[in-house]
Amino acid sequence: MTIKEQQDRIIEDFEVFGDWMEKYEYIIQLGKDLPLIDPKYKTDDNLIRGCQSKVWLHAELIGGKLVFTADSDAVITKGLVGLVIQVLSGQTPKDIAEAEIYFIDAIGLTSHLSPTRSNGLLSMLKQIKLYAIGYQAKSLQN
Repeated sequence: MTIKEQQDRIIEDFEVFGDWMEKYEYIIQLGKDLPLIDPKYKTDDNLIRGCQSKVWLHAELIGGKLVFTADSDAVITKGLVGLVIQVLSGQTPKDIAEAEIYFIDAIGLTSHLSPTRSNGLLSMLKQIKLYAIGYQAKSLQN
């Protein structure tokens, strides 16, 4: 699926829920289903700066596509990074770097997160885009 298709699917998934408690439960479940980062990548280098909770994010280029794994010490944050990874993992660096991320606003997430969690979510997206730009630049050099 493309990044747009992934975002549209998430928006549809969230339309099913009647209230934010159900949406939070879904986000927490996404965190539980998140493919865990290999413990060897849970290093300070992979910590996302700007998150109140600890969030580790690892990127690997496999077959021309970026594959992300992550973990967090907070269940909601783990679910948030799970949502972002669901949209962007398995896409090309170019597609990630150029992607317009609209699902966060479309599902109302920004208005239901604390300012520190919103900042953390933006930091996750920023780091993923930086990985994509870095891998894109590296491929242009080769």
